[in-house]
Amino acid sequence: MKTDVFIAGGGVGGLMLAAKLASRGVHVVIAEQMNRKSPAYKGELLQPKTIAILDRIGVGEQVEACGHPIDQLRFQEVHRRKGRPPEEISLTELDYGRVASVYDHALMVPHEKTKDILRNKGKSFEQYFHYLPGARFLGFENGVAVVKQKRERISIQADVYVGAEGRSSPTRDAMNVHMERKEYNHHFLTVTIPRPERFTKGKIITTSNGFLGLFPLPDKEIRTVYLIEAGSYKQIKKQGLERFYEAYSELAPELKDGVRAIRDWRDIQLMIPYTYHVDRYYAGNLVLIGDAAHTVHPMAGEGMNLAVQDADVLGELLAWCKEEGKSYHEYLHYYEEVRKPRVSFLLTLSHMSALVYSFRYEWWRKLRCRAVERMYEDDKLHVKQMLNISGLGKWDFTLTDRAVQGNMLPARKRRVKDTEQYRRLFSKAEDYPWIKNEKGRIR
Repeated sequence: MKTDVFIAGGGVGGLMLAAKLASRGVHVVIAEQMNRKSPAYKGELLQPKTIAILDRIGVGEQVEACGHPIDQLRFQEVHRRKGRPPEEISLTELDYGRVASVYDHALMVPHEKTKDILRNKGKSFEQYFHYLPGARFLGFENGVAVVKQKRERISIQADVYVGAEGRSSPTRDAMNVHMERKEYNHHFLTVTIPRPERFTKGKIITTSNGFLGLFPLPDKEIRTVYLIEAGSYKQIKKQGLERFYEAYSELAPELKDGVRAIRDWRDIQLMIPYTYHVDRYYAGNLVLIGDAAHTVHPMAGEGMNLAVQDADVLGELLAWCKEEGKSYHEYLHYYEEVRKPRVSFLLTLSHMSALVYSFRYEWWRKLRCRAVERMYEDDKLHVKQMLNISGLGKWDFTLTDRAVQGNMLPARKRRVKDTEQYRRLFSKAEDYPWIKNEKGRIR
């Protein structure tokens, strides 16, 4: 079998890339190991940049119709009181609307629904989109990809091979890249439960030694993420589901009935966060996107979004090469030059967010509480944080910003103007720098 591009892995990133390429007349074969929907939790929070990308390929309205909008993130610090509702210490709201963009919200969409939409989009270009379900990518033989579908071994020859397999990546192994894995002192338990209809905002509830993230889904459900100490999962299971119910009820009394819908520990998924970032994204005609190239701590909700954004840049590059008759291999460096620094920036941002909730000391909690409050009180901090996690742009934090956040300097009173933000939003020239005419302007 021959094709322009072979993609190993049919997750959201791989499907996004395949759909974009097929829509531009690039022949693509995508091999997905699973032939049924996965029950495992994967990324559901679509950041504004991802929504913009999905909109540009023509599925924005479908995705919006299947999701629950998140326009605010609420941070509630509480004292836990056994058998009683928690005592609120502070409540801070950060607003996506402070970003100067029409994409002024995030969106919670069930992971498999996003995959369905992208797969169907690709299939609408059936001449160019070739999807192999239940096809396990085995690796390369003599420079050709080999997959196994049922009992048949299929050799696929392509101009470009893309590894979108996730954390276990034969493509990455073939590239012999270097990466360093970073572990954390906490794990997460995540489960979807029924939610009250009035519970519509994203919310993070914290104590000196606890964390519960709550993210509303459509159909009156809510995705919950509960922080536990690393290595404590077996002990927590021994305590039984009643202890799990009690922990949720003490932090979020409005969910005390919903959490009892969980009847079996098998409904609760253990998430073990760790991060890595490969030293190069391509070698020859092999390319990595998404978790094959990098993993990010889930605290900032960036993992799946980084994969989609990788796919957008790589897809635009490969489609342009096809349309202009350019050699794919000569231009792959642009993909790494655009994406690697942006991913590094967000990996650091997510890591810093993880550290904020990693230490179980009362004094640390007071510092965290004040830092979050300052992010609301100081508009520049507010705008920078929301712009950065949105993916729509990049605005570095300065030493002055950190001093304000650490309460060493007073909060600034001036409101950031939209015109200040426009310079920080990623332009088409920054996203796709290779598309230039003889005058040096984006076409």
